Amino acid sequence: MTKNWKDKKDSFPIVDVRDLQNNFLPMILHKAKQVKLNNGICVVQSFEPKPLYSALEDLGFEYLTEKISENEYRVYFYRNEVKKITFESGSDMPFKPTAIVNYKTIDDVLAGTVVDFWELIWDKEEPAIDMKTKLLLSMSNAIGASRFRQATRELIKAYSIGASVEEFDELFSLFAWNQGIGYFSSEVGPSTVFGAYKHIKKREKEGIERKVILAELMDVFGYKNPDVNTFFKK
Repeated sequence: MTKNWKDKKDSFPIVDVRDLQNNFLPMILHKAKQVKLNNGICVVQSFEPKPLYSALEDLGFEYLTEKISENEYRVYFYRNEVKKITFESGSDMPFKPTAIVNYKTIDDVLAGTVVDFWELIWDKEEPAIDMKTKLLLSMSNAIGASRFRQATRELIKAYSIGASVEEFDELFSLFAWNQGIGYFSSEVGPSTVFGAYKHIKKREKEGIERKVILAELMDVFGYKNPDVNTFFKK
């Protein structure tokens, strides 16, 4: 990063999301996609918004972070390249870590700590375990703990970066083996994660391409689904 643009960062339009209590990441990504080459945007948050870094880097942005106070971070994003991101590349993986906003409701320092932990687990440079394997492990752990909301999200993310139906077949067979037929029948079978798996398997048998299936998954099992979303809705 050359940062040869930092002298004009104060002219970047500001997006202040400190008071937002809902999912602000899609909104920022939408605004970032509208930024033209050699222009920028400034995001203001009460904790360091590290999940944005890799997401906007995949769109062709460099960034510069300034800590103004304990409750104010300003991140300047400058677009020096226009990149097209896709599910297949992993760059536009669905389900960003939006639940971090829930911790901000409690305490900004707590939110910052959670972000640091997220970065260690999910955004580590040169990890020993590849992302698809991490997601399948996380999905398996979630099902073992009856966290079907999380499991659904992990399954869809894993599918978005190349997990196959055959891998899911073997995983669900293992769930039946390890947790027992009774538990699988009464708890796993009716769950959203099993519903997402069945949808993938059915649509692939029909010859539908992965990109279309992903769009369908996000429509049925995405943020608007109360059994998958991480935000409380009245």
